[in-house]
Amino acid sequence: MNTYARLPVAFERGEGAWLWDTEGRQYLDALSGIAVSGLGHAHPRLVAAIAAQAARLIHSSNLYRIPEQEQLAATLSRLADMDRVFFCNSGCEANEAAIKLARLHGHQRGIDQPAIVVMEKSFHGRTIATLSATGSRKVQAGFEPLLGGFVRVPYNDRHVIEQVAAHNPGIVAVLVEPIQGEGGVNVPDDGYLAYLRQLCNERGWLLMLDEVQSGMGRTGRWFAHQWTGIRPDVMTLAKGLGNGLPIGACLASGAAADVFSPGKHGSTFGGNPLVCVAAATTLQIIKDEDLLLNAALMGERIRTGLAQSLTGLDLVKDIRGMGLMIGIELDRPCGELVQQGLAAGVLLNVTADTVVRLLPPLILQPAQADLLVQKTAELIRALARTPVPSAAAG
Repeated sequence: MNTYARLPVAFERGEGAWLWDTEGRQYLDALSGIAVSGLGHAHPRLVAAIAAQAARLIHSSNLYRIPEQEQLAATLSRLADMDRVFFCNSGCEANEAAIKLARLHGHQRGIDQPAIVVMEKSFHGRTIATLSATGSRKVQAGFEPLLGGFVRVPYNDRHVIEQVAAHNPGIVAVLVEPIQGEGGVNVPDDGYLAYLRQLCNERGWLLMLDEVQSGMGRTGRWFAHQWTGIRPDVMTLAKGLGNGLPIGACLASGAAADVFSPGKHGSTFGGNPLVCVAAATTLQIIKDEDLLLNAALMGERIRTGLAQSLTGLDLVKDIRGMGLMIGIELDRPCGELVQQGLAAGVLLNVTADTVVRLLPPLILQPAQADLLVQKTAELIRALARTPVPSAAAG
């Protein structure tokens, strides 16, 4: 179906942070399949693990025990300090599970119309429930009626959420991204997540963190919220979890871990042996190759390099992010940079119309980080020399 505005390029192979198209041209991958390929492309250990598991058993069913799933759940629970895990196929399915969990939690407390606080500029997926939770009219338009049961507040705004808390007795949870990805790589103020944690404790709400994009080492910790010292009640993962194989997860702790019972939720493919081996191997490689530290160091190197290279350009409003989740906000729409990046041999992304988003693999090396800075800065400097469209100029 006509659901994608595809770029005019097709890739036939990859190695590390590099991709080659069908014409033999080489590209530096600064998008990682939208934060999926944290280990880069064709990592030898991951390829071998997937091939070996595929030769043994790809799928059985969640009707039976799956040892690979149990081992992965134990590892994730230990890394996240959470109690239980539900496996699915994607980020939106993980968030769908979280939304169902929150509603069931509300009903179990005697709340007939449970509601979830969600954020403006958020993105939680494209199923009807996750689309309804998402804070973007652009992606919601045309799909009304959306589901009720969501109360939207500005991201990083304590005043409004306190007003909401005072006037909505049916609220049972807050669903929030520790760093907003699709919304423009928005990093909240220090203390905001801790404030939400405290508010949820006081109100008996569940704190549910969408770490689909920010998790799996992208910010330099296993999960972005670990920079703040808090622990959520529910956390969702996907994208980098399987390094390209489709697996999502919804983790829960404390009382939230006991909300679901058999028959309340499920997945045919979720957490099958193949994807669980891919995820477990991905986790082990991240640990063995010290990629959390590398993500933090390379992210700082890129942000510093961009700040130096783009000094004096009025169109650059902000350079922000954590680890290898980086946004460069410009004063005008900049979608054309994606196509220009292709021509220059670098895969970039633009989100929220005016933010260049960089999500390179966690394995990025210093020389590659410097090349990414050079190429990105050249593209932005060229954009600065072009006339500003009258609408963008305001």
